[in-house]
Amino acid sequence: MRLAGEPPSATDIDDVTRLIGRVPQGDFRIVVRAKNNEPVVLLNAPLLDDGTPMPTLYWLVGSAEVYAVSQLEADGAVDAVEELIGLSAIDTIHASYAQRRDSLIPAGHSGHRPSAGVGGTRRGVKCLHAHFAHWLAGGDDAVGEWVAQQLDAHGIERADRI
Repeated sequence: MRLAGEPPSATDIDDVTRLIGRVPQGDFRIVVRAKNNEPVVLLNAPLLDDGTPMPTLYWLVGSAEVYAVSQLEADGAVDAVEELIGLSAIDTIHASYAQRRDSLIPAGHSGHRPSAGVGGTRRGVKCLHAHFAHWLAGGDDAVGEWVAQQLDAHGIERADRI
């Protein structure tokens, strides 16, 4: 399975390998970059090269962004944003994300498929990184938008939303 658009260059693959600590196992596109051109958000194919389902359509890989969002998670932000946004609104985000991811699966695919919503979450918020990546990539994601607001409020520089 191949995604539309310009495939990553050898430099992009090297950069992503460094950022995630291993060679990518499936097709991806870099959809958000930092000012220094470092990859920040990947759009992943919903199936890895070996057919394994990949539930994380948008993957936050930018070193500064990953670190900053990890700090929010460590401070209890997952519970705070879930209470603030509410499960009904979060369910809508998950459904939209899953629909976008599923639209990239070939029509004749009969094997295993990724399931659930943002980052494979069934209900609620599991990972602020995945929501923030979704929002940075242009997704309608109130959780990701809230993360951006928190980073901005703390004066943390981040990549721009597309």
